[in-house]
Amino acid sequence: MSEEFNYFRDRNIGKLFDLVLQVSTELHVTTQRLRGMEALLVRHGVLTGGELDALEPTEDEQRVLDDQRDAALVRLMRIITESGPAEHPLRDQWESTLRKSD
Repeated sequence: MSEEFNYFRDRNIGKLFDLVLQVSTELHVTTQRLRGMEALLVRHGVLTGGELDALEPTEDEQRVLDDQRDAALVRLMRIITESGPAEHPLRDQWESTLRKSD
């Protein structure tokens, strides 16, 4: 981590803070969009109020939800395990991913 971005004087605390900010941002955006989508669906008579909360997914739907959860956790863990300076912290991981796709 370059010194100009090292506010906490401890790289691990900085990574943890980055993780918390990332999770908070994603949660906020997702929550806002979900509430907006539900409001539109209720407004247009596609759903009734509370119907989304009562949803019980099928096995296939649950598998998709589980896969999406796992992918989100992988993205968040990358913040903790990233290497390199703050200007391009995931460069090593990016280059490794590109090599795998060749």
